[in-house]
Amino acid sequence: MRLLLPLLVVTLAASWRPGLADPVAAVGGALPGLPVAGLAVGFYNESCPEVEDMVLAEMRAIVAKDWTVGPALLRFMFHDCLVRGCDASIMLKSRSDKGERDAVSSYGLRGYEEVEQIKAKVEAACPLTVSCADIIALAARDAVYLSNGPRYPVETGRRDGKVSAEYDADNDLPPPSSNIVDLKTYFSVKGLGWKDLVVLSGSHTIGRAQCSTFASDRLYNFSGKGEQDPSLNKTYAATLREACEAGLENDTTPVEMDPISPGTFDLGYYRDVLSNTSLFLSDQALMDDRWTRAYVERMAAAESTEEFFADFAVAMTNMGRLEVLTGDNGEIRETCAAFVR
Repeated sequence: MRLLLPLLVVTLAASWRPGLADPVAAVGGALPGLPVAGLAVGFYNESCPEVEDMVLAEMRAIVAKDWTVGPALLRFMFHDCLVRGCDASIMLKSRSDKGERDAVSSYGLRGYEEVEQIKAKVEAACPLTVSCADIIALAARDAVYLSNGPRYPVETGRRDGKVSAEYDADNDLPPPSSNIVDLKTYFSVKGLGWKDLVVLSGSHTIGRAQCSTFASDRLYNFSGKGEQDPSLNKTYAATLREACEAGLENDTTPVEMDPISPGTFDLGYYRDVLSNTSLFLSDQALMDDRWTRAYVERMAAAESTEEFFADFAVAMTNMGRLEVLTGDNGEIRETCAAFVR
């Protein structure tokens, strides 16, 4: 798995939070940047007015059944948007096993069946109206919300792509061993800045990662020298060594991303990075740039999640606008997992 933002885990917070009559308004205000033609909050208000309620209801049921799927669907959006834009191309199946699903960077990716489940529910109410790309974006937002994070406004109006290529995924997703220069380069190529990088990395405040995605780089073979990453907290490293077996290439043992509050969307990730108890080299790399380091330090010291939640809504909106298909471009599919070459 090469994705910067790996497997995530949310809590089973499946009830509406008291006093929040309109959860989408919880992170309100104008959306960031210049609007993208064809995208709008409430795009389906006339054609499928209940779509966001339907997605949330399905997400509640999904999380209640298996609480690990919620954050997996957040990761799913990152995979979709950073490769060919937010067009649900990650859902396409390749007859020659050369699609995005087949890429090394898609290792361990979950959520395919759940996206289809949500799509089927929406399709029954609004046939050939709501794109798979929009369902992925809405499900990711609700995954955050159901882990006690913000329920920010989501622009909709995307259409689905018809191309899925393994090499695109492996070229466009930064590996978890990336240094800060590489991370900023990967993001800048997509039109995202340093703040998008450090804020979206905050998604690691919830979830789990498999040992095989970090153990070699951080525990057993740092820089190919057969040793532990010297920047990793030694006490924390000892705990990780108990979970992750040396030399086991495909070790699927799950490890919590934030050992203190792994199921709560909070500021724990930034405190982990500051205290050298984050899992990935790419997490620790945020301390190697003055701007990202300053943000980490500020969030680690913050008493409230207000700034982070507002920034996260902006960063997710920015990512959700990447290379979108709108208007007459792309298509609306009845099922998301169509076959391509």
